[in-house]
Amino acid sequence: MSVLKELIERFQDLPGIGPKSAERLAYFLVRRPKEEAIALARAITQALDTLRPCSVCGHIAEEDPCSICADGTRDRECICVVESSRELEALEAVGEFHGVYHVLGGRVSPSEGVALNDLNLAPLLETIASKDVREVVLAMNPTFEGEATATMLARELASAPVKVTRIARGIPSGAEIVHMNAAVLGDALRGRSASDA
Repeated sequence: MSVLKELIERFQDLPGIGPKSAERLAYFLVRRPKEEAIALARAITQALDTLRPCSVCGHIAEEDPCSICADGTRDRECICVVESSRELEALEAVGEFHGVYHVLGGRVSPSEGVALNDLNLAPLLETIASKDVREVVLAMNPTFEGEATATMLARELASAPVKVTRIARGIPSGAEIVHMNAAVLGDALRGRSASDA
């Protein structure tokens, strides 16, 4: 196998990268100055050597425990469950949640053979059983797999002595009702709340 063909195949191993995109990336990379390619390889190696899942929540971080779990000002009685570190970072950037997180490391996907027990679930159940947790917030993506994961997780936690909630969904600020699809409008109607008067 040629070196270029192997590079293209390595790019194809990345999520969301098909044959044409992999080929485009490979040709782009080999046309760049060698120093740029070496810097990319160094960044990848450094990330693999440095980043690891937090032993408390599963968030990918440089330190263990991660900075969120190590923060003594966080509300440890409220745990927000997310699919991955990407969702954790997005929620954390808003600055509205002051509890702690739990990263499942994926979502239920029957087509890929991923069941709820294949996810990082055991540490969450242990935390709920051994600590004073009053609320678990399910913050799954509103996809078919995300909804299935949230539903199964809610069932799993039904007998636990915690309040299980889900993040609200619906019409985003600044949007018009007539431009929303039926799923978004349905979520907005089901998730309605008291009006501030």
